[in-house]
Amino acid sequence: MPLGVAYSGGADSTALLLAAAERWPGQVEAFHVHHGLQAAADDFVQVCQSVCSKAGLPLHVIPTNARHAPGVSPEDAARRARYAALATAALSQGMNGVLLGQHADDQVETLLLALSRGAGLPGLSAMPARFERCGMAFYRPLLQIPSAVLREWVVHQAIAFVDDPTNTDERYTRNRIRARVLPAL
Repeated sequence: MPLGVAYSGGADSTALLLAAAERWPGQVEAFHVHHGLQAAADDFVQVCQSVCSKAGLPLHVIPTNARHAPGVSPEDAARRARYAALATAALSQGMNGVLLGQHADDQVETLLLALSRGAGLPGLSAMPARFERCGMAFYRPLLQIPSAVLREWVVHQAIAFVDDPTNTDERYTRNRIRARVLPAL
């Protein structure tokens, strides 16, 4: 049952990668999508290589052009490019599925984002635990776990991870929800 883990190098995907490797020894490989959208992207790769080397896990770095066309959301363009790249790479490695590190906080943010856009019932159902895209099954096993728990575990284990600076950029609606709405709730 070979599985891929979408591994950004952040605390959440680091926790997922190491938990999956412990649960399914010898059957897990990491897939890092290199969007090339920010200067720190090469540093993210170095952290991923270091963690995977220490854990004895294969790492596939997938360069991807995630630039958006005029009128297209940069987040949506990056997400589409990321899923297509992950699916293609995982299929080429014979994976049965790809695990994603989205957690309970992401689920709440997605719901609030959908509400802010006036989404109907499908939008309000938030993120499914399993879905298929580009011929690959994707799984979100951490949807019930808060981000703080994942981060705390990684810090306690003294495992390196990256903090993506775009996650605090309030030009993006999701980040404004994270920084302003959720603390108020």
